[in-house]
Amino acid sequence: MKNISATLAIVWRIAAPYFRSEDKWAGRGLLAAVIAMELALVAIDVLVNQWQNRFYSSLQASDWDSFVREIWIFIGLASAFIALAVYKLYLNQWLQIRWRQWLTRHYLGEWLQGATHYRMQLKGDAADNPDQRITEDVKNFVEQTLTIGLGLLSSIVTLFSFVIILWGLSNAAPLHLFGADLMIPGYLCWGALVYAIFGTALTHWIGAPLVNLNFEQQRFEADFRFNLVRVRENSEQIALLKGEGAERGRLLDRFGFVIGNWYAIMSRTKRLTAFSASYQQAAVIFPYVLVAPAFFAKKIQLGDMMQTASAFSSVQGALSFFVTAYRSLAEWRSIVARLDGFEMSVDAAAHLPPHEPAIALKAAGGNRNITLEQLCVNLPSGTPLVATDAFSVQMPERVLVTGPSGSGKSTLFRAIAGIWPFGTGTIFVPEKAKLMMLPQRPYFPVGVLRDAVVYPAAPGAFETARVRDALIAVGLPDLAERLEEDGHWNRMLSLGEQQRLGLARALLHAPDYLFLDEATASLDEPSEARLYRLLAEKLPQATLVSIGHRSTLEAFHTRKVTMVKHGAIHVLGDGGVPVEKEPSAAR
Repeated sequence: MKNISATLAIVWRIAAPYFRSEDKWAGRGLLAAVIAMELALVAIDVLVNQWQNRFYSSLQASDWDSFVREIWIFIGLASAFIALAVYKLYLNQWLQIRWRQWLTRHYLGEWLQGATHYRMQLKGDAADNPDQRITEDVKNFVEQTLTIGLGLLSSIVTLFSFVIILWGLSNAAPLHLFGADLMIPGYLCWGALVYAIFGTALTHWIGAPLVNLNFEQQRFEADFRFNLVRVRENSEQIALLKGEGAERGRLLDRFGFVIGNWYAIMSRTKRLTAFSASYQQAAVIFPYVLVAPAFFAKKIQLGDMMQTASAFSSVQGALSFFVTAYRSLAEWRSIVARLDGFEMSVDAAAHLPPHEPAIALKAAGGNRNITLEQLCVNLPSGTPLVATDAFSVQMPERVLVTGPSGSGKSTLFRAIAGIWPFGTGTIFVPEKAKLMMLPQRPYFPVGVLRDAVVYPAAPGAFETARVRDALIAVGLPDLAERLEEDGHWNRMLSLGEQQRLGLARALLHAPDYLFLDEATASLDEPSEARLYRLLAEKLPQATLVSIGHRSTLEAFHTRKVTMVKHGAIHVLGDGGVPVEKEPSAAR
């Protein structure tokens, strides 16, 4: 019971915001219409149940006029049923897509808020494969929540509607055993209740493991799919290393988890299906067994018997909702658990770290310098990595940051960008200053080249002529003629070409502070020199901070900062202050 209430609380937390959102009136209206149609369908079932009594009684009495009249009544009821069923499905699907659209936008907004998506990976979050959560799980949550919710509502209304009919029929057709009538008020209702309780208890006992099995199946499937995507994204490196055999083995190992868990689902589903099928088949004959003695004793007519069987079936079906929907409920609960895990992971990453000191990013006010005060950058484990105090980058100087690999240079850049929270101290950034980080391997979204270059600006934010001039300036005249071409540019271009595109992006955006994390490392030295001269010419007021290992870079910078192997920062040049802190060995 505790698990059920916890699941329902999670469902309410996930579902309720949509019906309070900007789309609430459309959502509430569609939901109300679907519920009204569901109730109307139950009302038609009640009318059909009463029709059965009259129809079969007319057959038993050989009353042709009554028979014809009942046929026309049935045609009317059937027509109304079909119309309601069609539009209930149509409006249900309309509600599904609107709800899914809102929920997808909500999750995308939360996941891509700031650097939440990145911080989730830093902590090794429990919400594996966010792509699956936002696509498949959201779709299935909306669909199954409506299906199960409406099914439960229909069962409740059906139960109250037919239990009254069945109670009256129990009195009209008393239990007849051994030639005597046993007056048990509502015995047919009690029979349906006992039958349903028995079936529900056994179904839960047999099918309970399906909840965890379905959860694991989705995780294994998503993990296998994710690794297939990684092979596609890194196909060149795999081919160069002739790693196809190794990849095939790794993929088959992961697929083995899919297969093994599927066999477990098959075994458990076989037992559940065997019981539920037996349960449903027995339910067909059970009411006839109860009322047949009264029929053969001439206590009731054929119409009464058929109406009783139909009403019993409706009551028993309503009481047995959890039996018939158990597998769907198991899948639904696993979906709810995955979305709950995703929400908690997003929330934890957005407030990371919740109970520990964190690096504070503050506006520098009237100061136009980036200043690091009492800063200690840590690894996620808490191990210190980089430390400095009273270190400033002034406008518009050119700073070269060097040091051994693994001393924390890139991590320091991440902290300045505000995406690395682990550590202590304060980073002051000029208010409204535009910062741009260019990593060694820049990112370009799949799509039109012009839009990929201006990213993260909106398509059309820069004139085509400006984008073309920027590509020509960085040495990519051939690409300047392909601006309308659609492609996967991270796969189609060499790393050197990608780095040139990254610098073209910087020329277009003209940031106040440009951080280059080995952003020209794949270029030859003459090309690198030309591009640094280009940056000095086109962005004369911008402050450049570069990470690099080539000695030739010193000619393009006015200040050099060296980070020692243990992570302590030694600042060289004007304003440099050696730091005596010595954190543990950096990565």
